[in-house]
Amino acid sequence: MTAIAVLLSFQLKADACTGITLRTTNGSPVTARTIEWAGNDLGSCYTIVPRGYSQRSYTSSGSKDGMMFTARYGYVGLAVEKEEFVVEGINESGLSAGLFYFPSYGEYESYNEAYKESTVSDLQLVSWILSNFQSINDMKKAMYNIHIVTLDPRGSTVHWRVTEPNGRQVVIEIVGKQLHFYENKLGVLTNSPGFNWHLTNLNNYTNLFAGPIYSREIGELTLTAFGGGGGLHGIPGDMTPPSRFVRAAFFQAASPKQATGEKAVMQAFHILNNFDIPIGIQFTEIQTVPDLPSATQWTVATDIANRRIYYRTMYNSTIRCIDLKAINFTKVKYRSAPLDKEKKQPVEMVNIGK
Repeated sequence: MTAIAVLLSFQLKADACTGITLRTTNGSPVTARTIEWAGNDLGSCYTIVPRGYSQRSYTSSGSKDGMMFTARYGYVGLAVEKEEFVVEGINESGLSAGLFYFPSYGEYESYNEAYKESTVSDLQLVSWILSNFQSINDMKKAMYNIHIVTLDPRGSTVHWRVTEPNGRQVVIEIVGKQLHFYENKLGVLTNSPGFNWHLTNLNNYTNLFAGPIYSREIGELTLTAFGGGGGLHGIPGDMTPPSRFVRAAFFQAASPKQATGEKAVMQAFHILNNFDIPIGIQFTEIQTVPDLPSATQWTVATDIANRRIYYRTMYNSTIRCIDLKAINFTKVKYRSAPLDKEKKQPVEMVNIGK
């Protein structure tokens, strides 16, 4: 399958990602997100990229004839469809980056073969960022000197978030062929419309709050809430990006700060349970539903301070971890391996004896 065909088949259907950011009691950030795809198994894998590893970007020509870039920093990434297409990762300096789909609202420049040596495909920008930078400011300066293109104009555009170890986070969008950087102090990201629109839309929900609704009197009647958490009654529950953004913002804000990165990671997985998309709801009655356990193919959380990336998949909800501190990025060889050794949920039988 050509790179363009892979990209197009992926981008036409993938339109749901939900990202949050938690902080520990000492302020260390933990980024977490889901990735959805209802069409087929993405064949996701992890990649270990050593310092000095060189790779060349694909371009709209369908070939690997774009920019050649060499890793100044080793990194670990999670990729989809092809091992070059890293959509979430962290490098050894602690810079974290991720790709989120942004259909209908982004617009890249057109591919110009004359600039192919400075051209990076949108699905390889995360790899370029992780390979080259340890700070957002250095990345921003360099991005004005490259050309970001899609592999096929029929596919969706994307936007990105990048997070430093100190917690600073930016969202990158290319709209009207122009780069835009937004400071993301909230730490939430989903998909279309644009990031600033989502922030403005939160003003529609100023009536929501964490906690119970207390009883009140209406004439001679006493009204009592049916259960706890009534302050969030009316929060949008559908799977569209605006609704997921609102839910993520309030769930994240209500989450108590954890003492350690590992505890914050576990909290992030619990929050993102609420954003799993059941397989089938994206299809009509006359469409064939793919044989997948879930439309949420995997969930990942990154403990930036401790340089650990955790993930679970639609096949196996066991949380697995890659520790960057255990990797010698000057000696390790480039490698790529499937996220799941076996695509089957392990079940532990409880031995209750006789």
